[in-house]
Amino acid sequence: MTAADPGEVVQDHDQHPLFLPVVFLGGLVFGVGLALSEMAKPEVVLSFLQFEDFGLLFVMLGGAAVTGLAFFGAPLALGRAPLTGARYGRRLKSLDRNVVLGGGIFGVGWGLSGICPGAAYASLGIGNYAILWGIAGMFVGAYAQAYWRSSPASAGTDATAAD
Repeated sequence: MTAADPGEVVQDHDQHPLFLPVVFLGGLVFGVGLALSEMAKPEVVLSFLQFEDFGLLFVMLGGAAVTGLAFFGAPLALGRAPLTGARYGRRLKSLDRNVVLGGGIFGVGWGLSGICPGAAYASLGIGNYAILWGIAGMFVGAYAQAYWRSSPASAGTDATAAD
């Protein structure tokens, strides 16, 4: 089996019946990991952002190491996703103004709410219902960006195949 061409959008996973259960299982494992490591608590994340507690750094490095092994090792060993059988493919995106601007806005939102989107959902699981305001803000922000991106005034500006 060959790797996807750079820039090719791989959509095999959308058609496989195991895709959504596997996504659910992955989210469940991710959420349990965040809750066990206490990274679903905004006060822990804010302590990290204030350089008082570096536990988040170790959690992120551990997660990146495991993900890196799976992301780079599995395609080499299997050539396909182990449960769904779908091809692995990379989604390439160039560093452009939208990535820099979006990353900056994401960082400000993370700093204000004290939690990233994935951890926000896990935070609900440990009873932090105040985070619903942050989750609502994420949806409103994503909707506003999509609305702005689809407006005729922004047509033809910076849209790429990866968007």
